[in-house]
Amino acid sequence: MILFRKFRVLILMVFLVACSMHIMIDLLPKLERRSNSACSCSHTPNEESQNWGKHRPGSGPESGWPKKHTLRILQDFSNEPSSNLSSHSLEKITSAGDKTDALKRLEDYVKPGEVRRHVSQDATISKNVAAVKGSKLLALFDHPLYKRALPTLTEEDTLFNVNTDMRFDPKTAENQEWHGKGKDDEFTPTGELSTDSYPNWLRFHIGINRYELYSRHNPVIDAMLKDLVSQRITSVAMKSGGTQLKLIMTFQNYGQALFKPMKQTREQETPPDFFYFSDFERHNAEIAAYHLDRILDFRRVPPVAGRLVNMTKEIRDVTRDKKLWRTFFISPANNICFYGECSYYCSTEHALCGKPDQIEGSLAAFLPDLALAKRKTWRNPWRRSYHKRKKAEWEVDPDYCEEVKQTPPYDSGTRLLDIIDMTIFDFLMGNMDRHHYETFEKFGNETFIIHLDNGRGFGKHSHDEISILVPLSQCCRVKKSTHLRLQLLAKEEYKLSALMEESLRNDALAPILIQPHLEAMDRRLRLILQVIGDCVEKEGYANVVEDDLGPESKDMDAALQR
Repeated sequence: MILFRKFRVLILMVFLVACSMHIMIDLLPKLERRSNSACSCSHTPNEESQNWGKHRPGSGPESGWPKKHTLRILQDFSNEPSSNLSSHSLEKITSAGDKTDALKRLEDYVKPGEVRRHVSQDATISKNVAAVKGSKLLALFDHPLYKRALPTLTEEDTLFNVNTDMRFDPKTAENQEWHGKGKDDEFTPTGELSTDSYPNWLRFHIGINRYELYSRHNPVIDAMLKDLVSQRITSVAMKSGGTQLKLIMTFQNYGQALFKPMKQTREQETPPDFFYFSDFERHNAEIAAYHLDRILDFRRVPPVAGRLVNMTKEIRDVTRDKKLWRTFFISPANNICFYGECSYYCSTEHALCGKPDQIEGSLAAFLPDLALAKRKTWRNPWRRSYHKRKKAEWEVDPDYCEEVKQTPPYDSGTRLLDIIDMTIFDFLMGNMDRHHYETFEKFGNETFIIHLDNGRGFGKHSHDEISILVPLSQCCRVKKSTHLRLQLLAKEEYKLSALMEESLRNDALAPILIQPHLEAMDRRLRLILQVIGDCVEKEGYANVVEDDLGPESKDMDAALQR
């Protein structure tokens, strides 16, 4: 009996010691930060190993863990099936019920009537673009196929329409650091800020319309790509959801982007025994996908740029995410590493390590926040089974497309043809992971598909996954504008691989793709044209190629022949 009582006391003591240790671990960051608030941060790995606990992101002499600040309400990026929910991490994003406040903030930023004027100004820029000698890319964008004008935009065709009774008042803005310190040329004669003074991410947002994410030759896009590379990172947090680690980065101009770190070298191919859903996401695939989408003239991928990030100064020291911070460590090779939290590949064995603390990654610009611009998530009709043994219905039913054609929204409008566009886009990249897609809810079914989450492209250059083309081969439908552009890109003077190589050369992490991947795109382009040719031979040109050019059709045919 006495032994039993002693055993119970021992158990109780062990329990109390364990609780005390947990409390000490939780309090340690605050205690260390207070005791070392005056220390200077060093970023050499050897010194980091000695002073690892002495710095905490955003700490000050009087603060504990830094106060949370609200993520910019005007932005959101989501690539998950449940993406109608706003992206968030530690910081709480304004709920849908606060849409009025969010809209008021947008009205404070945007001068009345500037949304449509901003879009129309972009449309006139293309008229002033002259092909630079030796540039195949600018010669392509100067081709008549890439100069088609949009239909006249109404209020229903633009994503944001500002109340015409609202006057822009700089004093009402929450923070005015973004508008350039009040230079004289930023104000109109009425004392209002001009659109040129808006941050580039906001100018990108107000340019979105029913037909495109951004207009051709829009200088704002190039400026925003530079921002993604050069803007100071002020906050970092893990993005919730998803199978692999992604970070939300906030910049000094309050823009935000989704960061996907480098996990594989450009030369590493996906092993042949890997299932498509178990492969790593590639940061260079996200970058290349944006450039490919632009060359195809879809303009449905948010701008993406590559950036070399200092893991210590630009992630660990600025993060407010305790869970992320605690996963940092120094490897036996004396490199800074971290692994974060996610469903797969977030462990010490799959840690992301710098050299010694520099790591590559892709930064994809956020779309407008869901509180202001709701998006609808759709299940891809040709979604794969995501099972090791089971097959999807489209894989066993050759007449599957006939069922799709009778199902809304594929029974009318351009949605089915947009799926074919996405299929062509994915096949050129070798991307098998297109399970869902999104559209802006405001535009209903008559709008483009947003091409998000392209990280599983460019995994194999030695293999062409023909099953990706099943929607095209089963439905035998394609837009005439898409067909003509594919034919143009198959010509030697507009060779797709050469255009991609030239376009990707401008990225900070160039080269983005190795030569075998570039050559694979040329090979796959020929296969796409072959499938379309087989459809035309079987069903006739008029039944396969949907004329979406209208009165311009004959002129475009003639331009292609020149």
